[in-house]
Amino acid sequence: MTDITTASIADQITDRLTRALAPTHLEVINESAMHRGHLGDDGTGESHFRVIVESPAFSGQSRVARQRMVNHALADLLSERIHALAISAKTPGE
Repeated sequence: MTDITTASIADQITDRLTRALAPTHLEVINESAMHRGHLGDDGTGESHFRVIVESPAFSGQSRVARQRMVNHALADLLSERIHALAISAKTPGE
């Protein structure tokens, strides 16, 4: 488990999605620099992210259900630290 007092937001996202979804592929991309000075930019350089996650846990789930699973795993980060999160959620082989 990542120490949340010193871990970057990207590391916390990686840790939480790994524990919650056991992904076969996971990319966490910090897109905050593309939003510098825009609404939601808190100046930390860690406000906007994109995740690409592939997991067997998504099997049989709709696109919306998959996004909800990701959002659930990151709930407190989304409410307190992350302004925007783009999600690509697929099963292995999709």
